[in-house]
Amino acid sequence: MTINARNFSLEDVQRLFGFQEEYSESFTPVLSLEPLTELEQQELVQIRDDFDRYLTTGKVSKGQVKFLVVAPLMRLAGFYRYPIQITLEEDIADINIEDEDTKITGRMDILAVSKAKRITANASFWILVIESRNSSVAPIEGLPQLLTYAYKSLQYQTSVWGLVTNGQYYQFVYIKHDALIYQLMPVLNFMESQRAIDLLQALKAISQL
Repeated sequence: MTINARNFSLEDVQRLFGFQEEYSESFTPVLSLEPLTELEQQELVQIRDDFDRYLTTGKVSKGQVKFLVVAPLMRLAGFYRYPIQITLEEDIADINIEDEDTKITGRMDILAVSKAKRITANASFWILVIESRNSSVAPIEGLPQLLTYAYKSLQYQTSVWGLVTNGQYYQFVYIKHDALIYQLMPVLNFMESQRAIDLLQALKAISQL
């Protein structure tokens, strides 16, 4: 039986892969957040204003979310610089669940890998995997899909960062190989000035790992 990862619920992911959920009230135990420069803050406001103009007119599509917000934020956070490489709409290698006689397929929205860290001949070090939704869908609905993709990378590394967003709200997830724990960070509302700063600080910190 073949199943697409987008059809999974959190219950499915926890049962099939053994994931356990934890909550964190702060980024600081796992990330070192540095102050933004004045220029970075100005660009952040511009990105937010551009997105807000679309948001006030109605639903913003998944493609618009990636183009208007996610891509400029990743550029500002340093994800376009060496040694990071961005790939889009990439198929995951099939995941086979032998006990269930199940094969899982899927496609990641955005994946950032390090070209400086080669794990095997066919596997790069995953830095951040991003799953986006349109603005009318809660980001948490993309979490099962994100965890399924991250599960594949955890065969080769001890942890990976994930991000689920609908453009306005951002849910970071720190996924650890040890006991297959996924740690949910505080949800950030991009339309709130301080939370937007927190968002960019977190992205910058992840890009520098």
